[in-house]
Amino acid sequence: MKAFEIEGGNPLVGEVQVPGSKNAALAILSSVLLVDGSVTLHNVPELSDTRIKAELLRRFGAVVEWREGTMFIDCRNIHESDADEETVRSIRTSFYLLGPLLARTKRVVLPAPGGCQIGARPVDFHLKGLALMGASVSLDGGNYIAECDKLQGAEIYLDFPSAGATQHLMATATLANGITTIQNAATEPEVTALADFLNRSGARVEGAGSNCITIQGRDALENSEFRVPSDRCQAATYLLGGVITGGKVTTTQIDPEHQTALVSKLREAGAEIEEGPNWITAGAINRLESIRVKTMPYPGFPTDYQQPMAAALALAEGVSVIEETIYESRTGHVSELNRMGAKMHPEGRSVMIEGVQELKGATVKASDLRAGAALVLAGLAASGTTVVKNIQYIDRGYQDFEQTLSRLGGKIQRVNLPESDLVREESNS
Repeated sequence: MKAFEIEGGNPLVGEVQVPGSKNAALAILSSVLLVDGSVTLHNVPELSDTRIKAELLRRFGAVVEWREGTMFIDCRNIHESDADEETVRSIRTSFYLLGPLLARTKRVVLPAPGGCQIGARPVDFHLKGLALMGASVSLDGGNYIAECDKLQGAEIYLDFPSAGATQHLMATATLANGITTIQNAATEPEVTALADFLNRSGARVEGAGSNCITIQGRDALENSEFRVPSDRCQAATYLLGGVITGGKVTTTQIDPEHQTALVSKLREAGAEIEEGPNWITAGAINRLESIRVKTMPYPGFPTDYQQPMAAALALAEGVSVIEETIYESRTGHVSELNRMGAKMHPEGRSVMIEGVQELKGATVKASDLRAGAALVLAGLAASGTTVVKNIQYIDRGYQDFEQTLSRLGGKIQRVNLPESDLVREESNS
C-alpha cells in the first residue's frame, strides 16, 4: 500500500502544462467502439482509469497500443464477450460501453458500474434513453443484459442534465436509424469534446454545448484522429494549490472559459488571478475571505472542484458555506480535514467552514478522487508532516501528481506504508 508523505509550508510557484482530460478521454474511449476501423487518440492521460478502460476495450476485441500519450485503437473485430466483473466495477464509465457495444454486437452483458463512493449515481437516465431507442435492457444477478436488432432514432428528454447520460446516449445514437434529439442535455466541455471526436469520425452531431443535441444516425463511423483536450479538473487543482499555499501557479494549454466559475469565486475571495488566451495564473498573498459556493451543472461551479475548494476555504477569514447539489454524499473530506485542524460542520447538503489560521499535519485517508486532492492541497499548506492514505483514488484522475507538485516547489513523495499499517487496515475492513 502506497501513501503520499508531505512536508507542508512551501509555496507552490511555477507553470504546469495541463495533461489530457480524464473525463473526456474515458467518454471517447467508450465511443471508439462505434468506429469500424482505427482511431488514433493523442494526449490521453496515463491514469489507472484510462488503463482499465483500455483493458476493457481489449476484452471486447479491440487492439490497443499506447505509446507516449498516444493510443492506437483498432475496433474492426469487436465481439460479444464476458467482461471481468472486478474490472468493470472499478470505474464508473465502464457502463458507457453498453450502448456502443449494443450498436455493434446486438447483445451485451455488462456488470453494473462502480467508481468513487460519493453518493447515489443511478443509471436510470441512460436506461430510459436506450429503451426509447429500441433496446431491451434488464438487470439480472448484478449484470445488465441489453439486446436490440437495430437502434432507432428517438426524442429523449433528460430529467436532469447528466453529463454521463448525455455522452452515452449521444454516442450510441450515431449508429441508430434516423434522427435522435436529446433535450435538457448537459453542456459540459467534455460533452463538446466527445461530439467533436464523433464528428471527426464521420458522425452527424449538432448542438453539443447547448441544451438540445441532434444526432443523424449513420450505418458506420470512419477512421479518425483526435487530440484529447486538457483536464479542467487538474487545472483547477493546481490553481487552488497556488492559492492555498500562498504561491503563484500558472496552468497552460487550457481554455480559460472552462474555469469561469472557479476564477469568479477565487476573485470574490480575494485571490490574485491573471488570464491569457490559453492560460490562467492564480495565487494569494493574504488570507482568503469567506464566500458561499453552490455546485451546479456546467457552467455553474463544478462538483469536482468543491472538495479542493473546501481545503482552501479552511484557511479563509470568516465562515464560508459550500452547498453540494449534485451528489448527496460528497463529504468524505470533511472529517479528515478536521483532523488537520479545520473547523467544518456538515449541515444537510451544505458544509459550514469556519476559517482557521493554520492547518497541522496529520495522517488522513482519501475517500474518493477529489477528496484525496483536497487532502494533498491541505497537506502542502499545513505545518508539519501529512500522510495521505488511499492514494489509489488520486491515481484515478491525476497524472504524475507528486512529480508535478514537486516541480512547483512542494515537498511530496510516494512512500510505502509500514507493514503494521497494512495489518491494521485489513483488521478494520
